[in-house]
Formats: sequence, structure tokens, C-alpha cells
Amino acid sequence: MRVVGIGHQDFSRLIENNYFYIDKTEFIREWWESGDLVTLIARPRRFGKTLNMSMLEQFFSVSYAGRKELFEGLSVWKDEGYRELQGTYPVISLSFANVKETNYYNARRKICQLLEDLYTDHAFLLRSGLLEEAEQAFFRRVTVDMEDTEATMALHHLAKYLSRYYGKKVIILLDEYDTPMQEAYMYGYWQELTELIRSMFNSSFKTNTYLERAVLTGITRVSKESIFSDLNHLEVVTTTSEKYADSFGFTEEEVFLALDEFGLSERKQEVKTWYDGFTFGKKKDIYNPWSVINYLSKRKPGAYWANTSSNSLIGKLVREGTGNMKECFERLLQGGSIRTLMDEQIVFSMLEHEEDAVWSLFVASGYMKVKSTCIRTYETGEWENEYELELTNLEVRMVLRRMVRNWFARAKADYNDFVKALLLGDVEAMNEYMNRVALETFSSFDTGKHPAKSEPERFYHGFVLGLMVELAGRYALTSNRESGFGRYDVMLEPLKEGEDAFILEFKVFQPKKEQDLQDTVKSALAQIEEKNYAAGLLAKGIPQERIRSYGFAFQGRTVLIG
Repeated sequence: MRVVGIGHQDFSRLIENNYFYIDKTEFIREWWESGDLVTLIARPRRFGKTLNMSMLEQFFSVSYAGRKELFEGLSVWKDEGYRELQGTYPVISLSFANVKETNYYNARRKICQLLEDLYTDHAFLLRSGLLEEAEQAFFRRVTVDMEDTEATMALHHLAKYLSRYYGKKVIILLDEYDTPMQEAYMYGYWQELTELIRSMFNSSFKTNTYLERAVLTGITRVSKESIFSDLNHLEVVTTTSEKYADSFGFTEEEVFLALDEFGLSERKQEVKTWYDGFTFGKKKDIYNPWSVINYLSKRKPGAYWANTSSNSLIGKLVREGTGNMKECFERLLQGGSIRTLMDEQIVFSMLEHEEDAVWSLFVASGYMKVKSTCIRTYETGEWENEYELELTNLEVRMVLRRMVRNWFARAKADYNDFVKALLLGDVEAMNEYMNRVALETFSSFDTGKHPAKSEPERFYHGFVLGLMVELAGRYALTSNRESGFGRYDVMLEPLKEGEDAFILEFKVFQPKKEQDLQDTVKSALAQIEEKNYAAGLLAKGIPQERIRSYGFAFQGRTVLIG
């Protein structure tokens, strides 16, 4: 039985040590025969992008010439033509995976350091006698402190020097190209970084006559207008594309064979529930490789994928999003679906005010999958594809539940105490703890770019999500809302017989109608009675005496419960 090695992204290391590996070398053949000059492949994190890029490098690079033992017995080696192709091209390989900085200066510096390291690895070119004096001078200027002109042209010139040395054009492999872009958006230096990257990509992949082929991988397809404005020849492969559908991720057949190999045949349904659900092109039942490998190693399920990322961008967008977005999120967490338009070309500037863009990012990142599609038509005759989306699998649901809990991390003790007080019916304690929670977390639900009147709504929509997550397995949470701030109605229905049910009514203080928060609480409680919200619970056999009603009145960061 093969050993399951965790975290290996170097192809040769996997093969040489006979670690568990699922043969993806058909990707080499499919990519090469496509004839595409520059290919961008978008896949969620931990889906084998880095390993496949390592495999490409070690198959084509002259540095691995004669290393047939790496590919013997694998699919690509069955073809004599490909056996002759191995180790015959100069390859430039780099990754932006670690360019995760909070400011432009450090991000630029890290990119420059990567370029300097590349030039150091190819220092033999300086000694080759093939570089002219000006070229030698440029070579030496490629350092962490180089100017933008050198940085943007570094890959282009290195390709030129390698092409001259080997007498062949160069393959360029860039892994995790969009990691710096996501960080730039998070920390507010998007424009500066975009200009640098755009110039670099233009010289490396558009005007580079020394380029044989190139592959870029990432999580998202960043908008053409941002960094690919000049790359009109780019072949883009997203999650809905047919190309390379089973080259990244494990198919169900591959997963089930692996479970058989490791004596886990009886666990197939458990693994399917946890890790299945991804769809690429028309290929369904794709599994997350990282999670499957960890399962094989530890022989028990867990949210392994979740532990490899902070999910900070996703969390920020939902936490600071509108009430409607949080309502959709609530529906998703409870196993439902949403309908939305979707654009796989991510425009980061749209994320703050276009919910469709956020859901598109969710799909690209692997948190959601397309359940179905239909065509939305307009009176003008125009049409758009509308997508029905749902969470990918159980692991993702657990990841997102954990994310919601983290929203209240600063007020964790008070939040937990509030939940206890609610279940015990201790109104005084509920007020004390709820005000502490609001004070400590209120601002985290506000982007600072929205009217002040929307701030309470953002908070209590987030708060309800927290309730839903915290009481999952004990209560079924249902909600029925009207737009605006007039009503937010929540019911907690016990899943065990004999426990209390709760009706929560949220209202924002209206000074034109109410004298104080006491009036707002009374209005909330009156509404519960007038609209007979308890009817549904009574119909299910829950007695009146076991139905508790509470009015929540909001005024800024102050809350009164009664």
C-alpha cells in the first residue's frame, strides 16, 4: 500500500517516494495538443494546481532531461512522441502564492524578490558569453530594489536570454497569479498593483517573441479590463469550461478506487457527503483532492480544506454585505439555494455594490456550485443566463458556519452568555449581554460606505445568522421579512419535544412615532400578537405556554429587549 504524504506539491518528490498519487499526466497531452499560446486556468484552492504546474515543469524543462523515471508507468509515457518531448524546453517557473502583503510596497518588493531569485538560478547565462554588455548590465539590475521598468521586463528578457542559450523558445509557468490581486483588494492598493502586473503580463505574454507557451493558474479570472487588457489571445478555462475538466480535482471513480486501496470501501457515502459536489464543465462529482488525501491519511472526516485558508475575503464580503445578502446566506446555510446572474470574469471593484459579483466569487472559490441554469429574458429581447446556486458540500457548510462564529470572536463570551440567557428566559441578562455584543461587534458589520440608517439592519441580519449557526441541531430557525426596517421576524422552533419555542421581533427606534425604546419594544410585541405569528407553531402542536416572544429595539448601538 502506498504512503499518503500530506502537502506535497513537488511532482518528483511524490513519484520518487512512491507517495499516493492519482495520475493526471493526461493534462500534459491535452494542453500541448490544444496549441494555445497562453492559457489561464481558474480552479479553487487546493485543487492540484501547483502540483500540475510542477508536473508540467518537470516534463518539459531541460533541467529534467533524462528523468524518464518520473513518468514511466504514467499515462503520458505510453506515447512515444511524448517520451521524446520530455526535457526538451527551457522553462521559467514561478509562483505568486506567497505574495500576501498588507501594502503595495511590500507586495512589489516580494514580486521583485521572486524575479531576483529567478535570475540568480540562471546566473550561468552571465557566464555564457552570449549576453551583450547592456544585457549583462540589465541582468545585474534585476534585484529586489530594481525600478518598475526592470521589474515589468524581467520575464521577457530572461526568456530572450534562455531562448538564445538553448536555441528554442521558452515555456513560462506562473502559479497563483491572482493571490496578490486579492490581497491588494483587501488592503486598498489595487490600482497600484494592477498597473505593475498589467505591464508585466503584457511584456511577458503578449509582446514576447521568445515565448513558446504559457500557463497561468489562479482561483479567479480577474477582469480583462484590470490586468489582461492587452492579452486578447488568452485562452481562459474557468469552472464552466469543458477543457481540463478532470485534470484538477479527483473524479468519483478515482476517489472510490483510492478508498478500496486503503481498505475504506464502506466509507464511500461518507466521503461523498463531505467532499463531493464540485462541477467543472459538464463533469460532475469532482472531489476536493486536499480533503480526500487528508481523509485517507487520518481515516476520519473533517473540514480539512477550511484549515488551509483564512477565508478572509469571503467573510468580509458577507459580513459587510446588505441584509438581502445575509438572508441569501442564511438560506444557503440551511441547505437551500439562491438564484442569481453570474459573471466568471471577476471585477473586484464591483464586489462592494454588486451581489452577483460576490456570488460569482463564491463559485470560483469553490464554496458554491451551480445546481441548474435557465435563461432570463427581457422585454427588449435580450437575455441572460440565470444560475441556481447552492453550497458545495458538508465541508463547505461547516467552513462557513465557523466563519459566522468568528464574526463574534471579540464578543464570544458575551454572545454565548446571551444565548444561554435567551434559552433560560433571563431578560435582564439578555439585555446586559446583547448590548455588550452590539457594542463590540456593531462596527464590523458596517463598511463605512453606506447610509447610517442601514447599520442596525446589517448588524441584526448578521446576528440572526449567528443565532442560526449557534443553535443548529437544537432549533430550526425560520424568518419572514419585509424590506426596510419595519419588521424582522425570527422564529426558533425546537427540534426536541418539550422545549420552548421563540419568536423574536426586531425593530429600529422611530423618533417620529415613538418616545423611547420602551415604546419600540411594545410595538414589536404588539405586532407579534396582532399578526398572530404563533399560529404556525401552535399548528405544529407546540402549546402556547411554551412559546416565548421577545421584542428587540435598536437605536444605534443600544439595544433594549423586552
